[in-house]
Amino acid sequence: MIWADKMQIPVYLLVLSTIIEVFLLTTIIFIFYRLKKSEDFMLRLKQSQKELLDKLTFNEQIEKELVKSFEERQRQLALLDSKLEKRLREAREVLKQLEEASNSPKVLKEIIVKGYKKGQSLESLARRTGLSIEEIEWILEQEKV
Repeated sequence: MIWADKMQIPVYLLVLSTIIEVFLLTTIIFIFYRLKKSEDFMLRLKQSQKELLDKLTFNEQIEKELVKSFEERQRQLALLDSKLEKRLREAREVLKQLEEASNSPKVLKEIIVKGYKKGQSLESLARRTGLSIEEIEWILEQEKV
């Protein structure tokens, strides 16, 4: 029994150890609660990051499609521009040929005779053909109009 007497622990130590145990238990529960909140926060953060990456990927895809569409339109515009330039050259060549043909003596003579028969004055015929009034009169005399 000697051991039994010595083994008795004073009450204040029991109370103190109980309070410390309760405090430690409360602290551990609080730490686990905070850990759970941190895990939830990390999961939400991870989900938000995934959504952001998905949106960035989607935006990148749209941007690539826009660039591709723009490049295609640029190619089409370049092709249309070359076709337009070709037609412009052809139209200028035709216009040049028409101007040369309209300045030929035969065409000028027809313009003068038809215009004079329609009642146009010698001055207007001279302006239209680029000839002098004397040349217009000479052509009309030759045609006996």
